Amino acid sequence: MGKKASLVPAAVAFRCGFGHFDPMTSEPPICDLTATALARAIARGELSSQDVVEAHLERIADQDAQLAAFITVDADGARRAAQICDAASTPIGPLHGVPVAIKDLTDTGGLATTYGSALFRDHVPAEDDVVVARLRRAGAIILGKTNTPEFGFGAVCANRLCGPTRNPFDPALTSGGSSGGSAVAVAAGMVPLAHGTDFGGSVRTPASFCDIASIRPTPGRIPSPRRPLGWDMLATHGFLARSVDDLALALSVCAGSDALDPLSAAILNDDRPSAGRPRIAVTPDFGVAPVARDVRTRFASACETLARIADVMPSSPDCGGAIETFRTLRAAHIANSYGELLRTRRTELTPTVVWNIEAGARLSAEDYLSAERRRTGIYRSFCELFARADFLIAPAASVFPWQNEISDVTAIDGTALETPIDYLAVTFIVSLVGFPVLTLPARREASELPFGIQIIAPPGCESRLFAFGRAIENELGFSHRRPPA
Repeated sequence: MGKKASLVPAAVAFRCGFGHFDPMTSEPPICDLTATALARAIARGELSSQDVVEAHLERIADQDAQLAAFITVDADGARRAAQICDAASTPIGPLHGVPVAIKDLTDTGGLATTYGSALFRDHVPAEDDVVVARLRRAGAIILGKTNTPEFGFGAVCANRLCGPTRNPFDPALTSGGSSGGSAVAVAAGMVPLAHGTDFGGSVRTPASFCDIASIRPTPGRIPSPRRPLGWDMLATHGFLARSVDDLALALSVCAGSDALDPLSAAILNDDRPSAGRPRIAVTPDFGVAPVARDVRTRFASACETLARIADVMPSSPDCGGAIETFRTLRAAHIANSYGELLRTRRTELTPTVVWNIEAGARLSAEDYLSAERRRTGIYRSFCELFARADFLIAPAASVFPWQNEISDVTAIDGTALETPIDYLAVTFIVSLVGFPVLTLPARREASELPFGIQIIAPPGCESRLFAFGRAIENELGFSHRRPPA
C-alpha cells in the first residue's frame, strides 16, 4: 500500500474537524474523519479522493486480518474510482470521493456478492442493487463487501467464508449480527460509512456492540424494487456511521420512491420539528422483551441523562403477543425465500440457516393471518403512544457482547429463552411495526463495554429523529469513542 495517507499535514486534519491528530504517529488521521468531513475536505481540495482511499485501504490491511470485517476488498476498483473523482471538474455528488462499504447481502455489479454463503462464493452480480447504484451516483467509492452470517441469519457474524468478525473493543467478543462486518469496519476506521440491512435488529445490535450510530428508516424509504414480496416491511436497508450527520447524508442520497416498490410510494413525510421541550416515553423492554439486568441498569442511567434535555415518562405500547407474532412472520418469510435451498442443498447450509427455514415449514395460512392481526393491534398501540410522546426510547440490545465461540444466546440472566432469536425482541418489536429508529451509543466509562439506545419516531419522521439525535450527540455526549489501538 502507498504511504501518501500518512503525509497529510496536521493543518489539513485540523481543518477537517479531526480532534485526535498526533503529528508523531504514523496512523493516518484521515481514517478518523467522518464521511461528512471527508466529503467537505475533498470538495474544497484539501484532500484528494486517492489520498482518502489509500488511507482506508492501509487501515484495512493493518487491522482486518484480526477483525475480519470484510469478505471482499476491491482495492483496484476503489483506486480507479478515486482517480475518476479526482479528475472530475466538479463534485460528482454529496459523497464525492468518500469510501463506503456494502454488506455482502446486497448486490454489487461486477463485484463478488456471496450473501455470506459458500454456495455463492463465486457469484458476481451483473448490476447493482438500487441502494448501491444511488451511493455510486452520489460519488461514493465502494471499498468492499462486509461480513455477514449466511443469508444474514445468525447471532455471530461468521460463516464458512469468513469470520468471526471480532469486536474492536475486545477481539474475543462478537460484533453482533448480521451487519457486524459493517459495524466493525466503521468503528475501526476502515470506512467512515457502511451500508447494512435490518430484519430484526441487524444494524442496531452491531451498532450497540461497536459504539457507533445506525439508522433503520421507515420501510420503503430506501426502495427495494427486486424484493419478491413487495409489501414485506420487516427487512430494510440501513446505514452505520460514527455520527448522526453521516447517517442523514447517506439516507438523503439513497431515499426516494421506485415504481417497482409499492412501499416506497406510500411513505408520508412528516418533518415538522417538535414543539418545545421534547416528550420522550422510555421503556427497558416493551413490557415483554427479555433484557439483562446489567443492560437495564445502563439504560436507566442513560434515561437519567436524557432528562436533562427532555421530559421523560416511563411508558410503552401494548406489545402483548409481539414475540410470537414476529417469530411466525419471520419464519414464514424465510421458509418462502429459502425453502428450495433446504430441499436441494441442505448439507451445504449452516445449522443456523437450516433451523431458520424449518421454523416456517409447519405454519398454516391461519397461523400467518392471525399473526398479521396481532401485528395490526401492536401497530395501533404504537400510534396511540405517539399521540402523547414525541419519541420512544428503548435499549438497542438486550445483552452485552459475548464470546465469539458462543454461537447463540440461549439464556439471559440464567433464564432460558424459548428460541435463539428471542434475545432480539427488544429490537424486532420495532421491526414488526415498521417505525423508523435511530441508535446512538450511550455515554460510558472507559472500562465499560459499548451500549446503545434506540430512538423511535412515527413513520416518515426521519428528519425529526436526526434533529433530536444531534441534540443528544452534541449536548449529552452520546457519541462514538475510538476503540483502543
